[in-house]
Amino acid sequence: MSQVVLVARNRQNKGSGEARKIRRAGRIPAVLYGRSGKAVSIDLDALEFANGVKSISESTIVKVEVDGKPYEAFVKDTQRNILDGSILHVDFYEVESGVLLRARVPIQLKGNSAGVRDGGVLEFPLHEIEVECMPKDLPPRIELDISNLGANQSIHVRDIALSDAIRVISSVDQVVVLVKYAKEGAAAAAPAAEEAAAVGAAGAAAGTAAAAAPAEGGKAKE
Repeated sequence: MSQVVLVARNRQNKGSGEARKIRRAGRIPAVLYGRSGKAVSIDLDALEFANGVKSISESTIVKVEVDGKPYEAFVKDTQRNILDGSILHVDFYEVESGVLLRARVPIQLKGNSAGVRDGGVLEFPLHEIEVECMPKDLPPRIELDISNLGANQSIHVRDIALSDAIRVISSVDQVVVLVKYAKEGAAAAAPAAEEAAAVGAAGAAAGTAAAAAPAEGGKAKE
């Protein structure tokens, strides 16, 4: 996928009144935070931003061109209107080329698990992992094929195949995804139910025999 490019311009005037004016013009007020701590106030086209970031994740590096000057950055935070969902403000975090960075990369499952096809239940407890790498090596997401994942099997962080340029920070022993065999409980419950039914039947037969014994004894006394 080609890199998302967002065209922005420097924003000299600040304040809530200016921000409302920018939004009425179909633009979004934003801040680009540099690695040195310097913050640059900018604004960008609302429609262009909404269309550009539809398919990106928190670990996707976008290019922000501010008055023609390019910056590599993450979209760190997006503030939305709680009523209509419109974007009110965006925070970008600049990425410095050639410097190691740490980021959380989302995990996307692919395929239909063999264990699920056999009646198992899929659990997905870990949706992202933390990694360290150069900006150019950072994947926007990790695709994990679970087609061969059978019942009572699991995939751990250590099982994920990544480039040698990427170092995993998250614990390698964490379970990413697993399949529990739902029929196991039902299968275990069936013999128990049969045993209980057999015990009940035996008890009922013993009770009937015990009730019949005094009646026969009474007839003998007559």
